[in-house]
Amino acid sequence: MVNGRKNPSEVGIQMPEAKFAAESTTMSGPLVSGSDNRARRKTDMAHIILRFFCLLSSIISLCFMASAKQSGNVSIYGFSFPVYSKWSFADSFEYLLGISAAVAAHSLLQLLLSLSKLYKKLPVIPSRNHAWLIFAGDQVFAYAMMSAASAASGVTNLNRTGIRHTPLPDFCKPLRRFCDHVAVSVGFAFLSCFVLAISTVLDVIWLSKY
Repeated sequence: MVNGRKNPSEVGIQMPEAKFAAESTTMSGPLVSGSDNRARRKTDMAHIILRFFCLLSSIISLCFMASAKQSGNVSIYGFSFPVYSKWSFADSFEYLLGISAAVAAHSLLQLLLSLSKLYKKLPVIPSRNHAWLIFAGDQVFAYAMMSAASAASGVTNLNRTGIRHTPLPDFCKPLRRFCDHVAVSVGFAFLSCFVLAISTVLDVIWLSKY
């Protein structure tokens, strides 16, 4: 250094270093954000797929339960009695129908919101508060669907086996279509619960990452 000025050799050594540092800084940002955007896109698509399957399974459960009704004849001690069964005759079946409708509405709302955000190229889950809200909703509906399906399956099993030590027979023999509809409804209710559980796990993974 001469009279407060740098020699040309010193300037020539320092300038390339500053240029390289600036280039590395500008290149690292887009690379990191690009990988983060790809990960978020995969998570968004997984959320949309799960919402679709949950909506489909809950609607199938709802439709089969709502159409579960049949009349027939049952024989007790050699006497034939007319019987008629409908989903509204059992509280557990009404409970399953109501929960299936609520889960279907929840899934449809979340699916429409997710598709709208995906169309606008916005994140499906914009913030942690929104993620916590979805996590709480999925967990509540998963437990509700599990309890409703379990209660309905108990009544369905009783209809198929009858009551021991009593003359009450297997009601599913004369009411086969009714019992089949209820069984399909219960099966898809358990499937909806399983999909909601997967969605809850995905919510936890999102919260742990972002």
